[in-house]
Amino acid sequence: MAEKLSFKPKNIVKRLLNVLPERAQAVLTSRYGLGANTAPVTLEAIGQEYNITRERVRQIENYALATIRKSDIFKNEQAAFDEVREIIERMGSVVSEEELLESLSKDASTRNHIHLLLVLGEAFVKEKETDEFHHRWHIDAELAENVHHSLRRLYDALDDDELVEESALIDAFLRELREVNQTYKNEEVVKRWLGLSKSIGKNPLGEWGRAHSPNVRAKGMRDYAYLVIKRHGSPMHFREVANTISELFNRKAHEATCHNELIKDARFVLVGRGIYALKEWGYNAGPVREVIAEILLQQGPLTREEVIDSVRKERYVKDNTIFINLQDSSRFGRDTEGRYFIREKK
Repeated sequence: MAEKLSFKPKNIVKRLLNVLPERAQAVLTSRYGLGANTAPVTLEAIGQEYNITRERVRQIENYALATIRKSDIFKNEQAAFDEVREIIERMGSVVSEEELLESLSKDASTRNHIHLLLVLGEAFVKEKETDEFHHRWHIDAELAENVHHSLRRLYDALDDDELVEESALIDAFLRELREVNQTYKNEEVVKRWLGLSKSIGKNPLGEWGRAHSPNVRAKGMRDYAYLVIKRHGSPMHFREVANTISELFNRKAHEATCHNELIKDARFVLVGRGIYALKEWGYNAGPVREVIAEILLQQGPLTREEVIDSVRKERYVKDNTIFINLQDSSRFGRDTEGRYFIREKK
């Protein structure tokens, strides 16, 4: 959601910088990328330029920020800070730095000027990036803490390789959010809060899960094949898998390569000539006779028709292929009622 500011951030920052001595202005300009170079400069690099320590540069930066906040010009520009505060509140009062700045401007230089205004504004609190969360700003400490705890609980409730549809994840997140104003409990804000987390992520098909899972951070052919077959909901031929990968992910997938990768990955089970299913669906790996043996072991003696029906749920093979495997007298026998059973190994 794009937000339009009624003021020009560069003009306000220029007026604010004018209250500072020349070197303090230069330090802030470099640190926040306010000049021709929009890349923020490190304390160390600025120190080398002025032949002073990085700690001295930090002191100058802190002095400059404090001086601006005490100035009459800063007080005169309060309407601009109030406007930014209202925007953050509309966005959920807790918002990632990247999304906030992107929503306010597409221009890198303008975003840097807005960033300085955020640093200066007394109503705005920045939470630095951690292993769990991205850089973010908030105007309500209690709400921010609530959101953080809720995201942690949501992560804990997910299994490592679990994938959840976005609507279901939003519902689960809303259940985790406690004592949060109903104003914020809408899909747009909740999705924005989900984006704060580095632990929970969304895969290219719009499904959510733990960010470290290969089902979310799909990197290679095998991961893309898994997503394709799971999305399809039933076994697929490797050629169909390769073609679908190319269509959905705009990645060239060679059929032979796809076949080889599927064979190597334990998540997939070959259930017919070139046809693969997901092991998590309950399919058994191995030759047809091993599938028959596993079925008889689990269900006990079965008639020929019952064996064929059970195997067909596991394998895309012809009835005659199943019957031929049943004729292995060293492995299977028939009782007086004509039902097949597994012979005990001698």
